Amino acid sequence: MKSIAIALGFLSLAAAQDVCPTLPADINFSEPALPDPFVALDGSEITTVDAWECRREEIRDLFQRYELGPKPPKPSEVSASFSGDQLTINCSEDGSSISWSVQISYPSSGQAPYPAIIGYGGGSIPTPAGVASINFFNDEIADQITYNRGKFYDLYGSESSSAALIAWAWAVSRIVDALEMTPDANVDTNKLAVTGCSRNGKGAMIAGAFDDRIVLTIPQESGSGGPGCWRLVQQQKDQGGSVETAGQIVQGDAWFSRDFSSYTDRLDELPYDHHMLTGLFAPRGLLIIENTAFEWLGDMSTYGCSVAGQKIFESLGAGDNMGYSQVSHSDHCGFPSSQQPELTAFFDKFLLDRETDTDVFKTDGNFNFDESQWIQWDVPELA
Repeated sequence: MKSIAIALGFLSLAAAQDVCPTLPADINFSEPALPDPFVALDGSEITTVDAWECRREEIRDLFQRYELGPKPPKPSEVSASFSGDQLTINCSEDGSSISWSVQISYPSSGQAPYPAIIGYGGGSIPTPAGVASINFFNDEIADQITYNRGKFYDLYGSESSSAALIAWAWAVSRIVDALEMTPDANVDTNKLAVTGCSRNGKGAMIAGAFDDRIVLTIPQESGSGGPGCWRLVQQQKDQGGSVETAGQIVQGDAWFSRDFSSYTDRLDELPYDHHMLTGLFAPRGLLIIENTAFEWLGDMSTYGCSVAGQKIFESLGAGDNMGYSQVSHSDHCGFPSSQQPELTAFFDKFLLDRETDTDVFKTDGNFNFDESQWIQWDVPELA
C-alpha cells in the first residue's frame, strides 16, 4: 500500500479520552495466539479510522493496567528555560516540585529550527547531518533496578504504581512540552524522533507509543519488552531457546509494574501483546533495529511480532512507515554499516522531508515464524 500522511486526522489524546469508552473493571480474556487488534474488548469490529482511534486508546490503557502502570498527564505546572545548550524542565504537582536538564547538541549544517533526536542514555545510532541530538539520561527520572526511586517519584510519591518505562516516557513528554515553550532552543517540535538501545530501546518505544508528537521512533536491540511479543518469546523458551521471557524480565529490574508479575505465567489472559504496541505508532514512523547475534533478545519473537504489528500499519495504508532491520553483529548496541541505508531513509522521510524508499523488512535469521498459528485474524482497510 502507498504511504499516507502522518497527520491522519486522529483525535487528540484528550479528545479520545472524552469520547472513547473506558476499560471495564474486570476483563475476562483467553487467547494463546496473538490477540486481534481489530476487535475491541466489547467485541465490536474495527472498520474505520475513528473506531481505530478509540481502539488505540484502549490498547494504551491495557498496557498501563497490565504492564506499565499509569502515565500521569501533564503536571499542573510546567516551565522551562534554555541557556548554553542546556534545556531545563521544571514540574510541580500537589505541592511537590522537580527539575532536570537535558543537553542539546546542534549540527554544523542545516537550518534552524532543527529536527532533533531524543536519545535515551545519549543514544547509540549515528545522527544525520542537519539534525540536533538531545541527551536524555533517564535513570535520574526513574532508577532501572530499584522501584520508586528517582525524580518522577519525588513528584508523584514513593507509592506510585508507575514503573520505570512509563516514568521515562512521561519525562520525554515533558521534554517535548519544554521544547514547545522555548523557541530559543531552535528545535523543530514537529520533527522529533526518539531512540535508545537495549533497556533504553524499550524505553524509547514506550515513549514514542504514548506521545503522538514523536514522528519517528527507533528502538535498537530492545528485544523482549520492546518489539518482541511475550507469547512468541515464551514459545522460543519452550523450544529450548536462551531468551528473556516475561517471567524472567520482571525479576531484578523496575522496568515493568509489580502487577505484571502475576500474569507472566498466564500469558493467554493478556488481552494484548506487543504487536499492538507496534501498532500504536501507525501511521507515524517506526524503525525497529534488531540483532540476531544475541539469542536472548528473542530474535524470532521480535521478527514475528513485527510482522503482526506491520499489519496495523497496512490497515491504515501506511505499511512503509514501519521498517524492520535485523542483522547479526557481535557488538550489542553497536551499529553496523549494513543497516545505515534504512536508517538514513527513515531520517530522510520523517525528519528531513526528503523523498525516499522506506519499504524495508529484513532479517538474516534462520527461523520460521508460522503466521497461520499466530495471526488468526484478517486485516481490514480502515476507512
